[in-house]
Amino acid sequence: MNVSNLTVEKLILSNILHDEEYTRKVIPFVQPEFFHDVNEKKIYNHIREYIQKYNNRPTKEALVISLSEDSSIIGDGFQRCCEIINECTESYMENDSKWLLDTTEEFCKDKAVYNAIMESIHIIDGKSKDKTQNAIPEILSDALSVSFDTHIGHDYLEDADDRYDFYHRVESRIPFDLEFFNTITNGGVPKKTLNICLAGTGVGKSLYMCHHAANCVTQGLNVLYITCEMAEERIAERIDANLMDIQLDDLRQLPKMSYDKKIERLQTEVKGKFIIKEYPTATANVTHFRHLMDELRLKKDFVPDVVFIDYLNICASSRYKNNGMVNSYTYIKAIAEELRGMAVEYDIPIFSATQTNRTGFVSTDVGLEDTSESFGLPATADFMFALISTDDLDEMGVVMVKQLKNRYNDAAANRKFLIGINRSKMKLFDAEDNVQSSLVQTNQTEQKKNGSGFDGSNFDEKFLSGEKNTDFTSWNI
Repeated sequence: MNVSNLTVEKLILSNILHDEEYTRKVIPFVQPEFFHDVNEKKIYNHIREYIQKYNNRPTKEALVISLSEDSSIIGDGFQRCCEIINECTESYMENDSKWLLDTTEEFCKDKAVYNAIMESIHIIDGKSKDKTQNAIPEILSDALSVSFDTHIGHDYLEDADDRYDFYHRVESRIPFDLEFFNTITNGGVPKKTLNICLAGTGVGKSLYMCHHAANCVTQGLNVLYITCEMAEERIAERIDANLMDIQLDDLRQLPKMSYDKKIERLQTEVKGKFIIKEYPTATANVTHFRHLMDELRLKKDFVPDVVFIDYLNICASSRYKNNGMVNSYTYIKAIAEELRGMAVEYDIPIFSATQTNRTGFVSTDVGLEDTSESFGLPATADFMFALISTDDLDEMGVVMVKQLKNRYNDAAANRKFLIGINRSKMKLFDAEDNVQSSLVQTNQTEQKKNGSGFDGSNFDEKFLSGEKNTDFTSWNI
């Protein structure tokens, strides 16, 4: 065959048949629907099936036999398949591996986008039986995200220099406006993480979420706040109170002219964008959240730097139905895993919250065992802390923070501390030194019992093994 007649499709088939290293790299990404010619598609399908079954490339002879036994090939289809295989064999030549991979990747991207556009047109014309126009943004997004991942892992000895550079790289973090939170997280939370606040009803989960979201937007960050509990307007009201430094009751009585002036001031001071989206309780999962983020990117050119989800327990799982067939441990753990996966996928930190169980609700010293519904949540989270309120603390205008799990720092240091709270303005602030000192002096000397603490790594094992009477005190929480 004349080399000038060689198409990219035949180039791919030719190298798959002759180059094992190339085959291993491209097989996961090259899809049968990328081949326009029906016979080339048949050949590629048979090659893929052979590799999946035997973990090896088929010989020319094995491929021909496999095709001859395919009853779906009719007419002169088999003869044409044999001709294509001969052409691919005759035209094979070694190519620059990087060029070949780049060419194949570009081919896959172009075909994925083309197929996505055609499928979208099909949906718009009402010819799709199972998809609506709401599916189009996700279809296009998936097509645009096609990319070869050729990284095969970290070689411990060969990649030592890269590892050293990693140790000395300044990691991008989102800081808090609260001194102790910055201390315990080494300056804030990194991207690709799931961070959880544990508290009883009315203690301050949503207040903490709103305060930190307001702090993030004042830093110039784009904030997406997803609420599955309160209305969008109620969340916005709390953000108003925080950023305007005004009590909720006074906010409701504020004249329109005064309100507009405060909004004008915020427009000059607040550099980030803030989007609030409400979903009905227990109906939305990460699929809805991904779709929302894609819609915001396409329609408003909005890409969040941080996402708040209020709150985790009243989200839904994309993998399981909450119909009683799945236990709460599995269900809540699945939600947590899906949210953390989204954090990694979009390269963002996610903040959420969870409620204490009945024991934790009346406890003055909340621990991981007081997590509502599932021990699987702490196992998945990167950072988890409890907010604790008592009558005495309320009188002092503070809440206690207790570290439960911390992948950013030693959770034994600064195990407990106090932060000021102004519920009427939906604000948190650093507690006065004299208020803090007695608690700090008492708790900073705590040592991990038996030389070990709990980091969540063995939580599944302990729970699923049937250790119902686990001694949580030995985990120093």
